[in-house]
Amino acid sequence: MALYSEKVMDHFRNPRNVGVIDDADGVGEVGNAKCGDIMKMYLKIDDDVISDVKFETFGCASAVASSSMATELIKGKPVSEAMTLTNKAVAEALDGLPAYKMHCSVLAEEAIKNALDDYYEKHPEKRKDN
Repeated sequence: MALYSEKVMDHFRNPRNVGVIDDADGVGEVGNAKCGDIMKMYLKIDDDVISDVKFETFGCASAVASSSMATELIKGKPVSEAMTLTNKAVAEALDGLPAYKMHCSVLAEEAIKNALDDYYEKHPEKRKDN
């Protein structure tokens, strides 16, 4: 069996949604000091829907693929649905990650949740649980 699935390699070689959103509604950045991976997610939110999402990732194939897949999973979705995204869902959508690379999917989940937290800090009136 190959180390990485075909989906991981596709999202690594052809990452989706790479870049920066200059006027992002929410930005989240996370890193793992142990492995050196750094992810930054940018969200554009219109009418409580993620209309655009971009990422910048410095890291291994699993980190880039996890970032790419996570953006695909939340783009066009309501904020409430994006808040429930798990690292397990990211890894499953990639047809699995090696156990020692699962932390990459965790970083993708955390980066999105940090970007959503940033959005709510900037727009507290939008938070549904107030």
